[in-house]
Amino acid sequence: MFEKLFKKSKETLSPLSTIDKLNETLEMLEKKENVLQRKMSSEIQKAKDFTRMKNKRAAIQCLKRKKLYEAQIEQLGNFQLRIHDQMITLEGAKATTDTVYALRTGAAAMKAIQHSMNVDDIDKTMEEVNEHTENMKQIQEALAAPIGAAADIDEDELEAELEELEGAELEEELLQPTGSVPAVQRPAANLPQRAAPLQSTSNEEADELASLQAEMAL
Repeated sequence: MFEKLFKKSKETLSPLSTIDKLNETLEMLEKKENVLQRKMSSEIQKAKDFTRMKNKRAAIQCLKRKKLYEAQIEQLGNFQLRIHDQMITLEGAKATTDTVYALRTGAAAMKAIQHSMNVDDIDKTMEEVNEHTENMKQIQEALAAPIGAAADIDEDELEAELEELEGAELEEELLQPTGSVPAVQRPAANLPQRAAPLQSTSNEEADELASLQAEMAL
């Protein structure tokens, strides 16, 4: 019974097929992580926009969503580490299996393998299978545990982050150039200077006319 079970496990779960499946899962997780990174960047930009519009409530909502995306990205990173660890283990197991198959090509190696294939060897193999099964069960339980990221968000931390965004926006407004007002006011400032020559010319003509009238009176 043990031999049949062990043989079936080798046929359905070969190291190569399992490694290929893990690679596919790893690529999927990386793509999902990139999507979450873009969503997180979008929420940060939205928070800045709402901050400019003085909409504090909407900005905080954006920061909350950003925190959720951060938690998901961290979780995906842990998944990827576990997959990498499993792939390394399987690659080592495959190397061991290839070595065993190579040894079977020799008659001496075949006798050594036949000598080692006894009840004690099967029991040892089943102990390893049970150990890996228990480890996989623990991993599955850890993955199924709720993380509760939304409940763990610190409102004070969000308030502090919002104040940093408001300070950054105020600094950008203060650094913008403001040189357009004096250019508009210059023509008005020059109007009295243009009127001065006309007034001077009119006074000279009045003096000349008064002098002429005086001469005619004499």
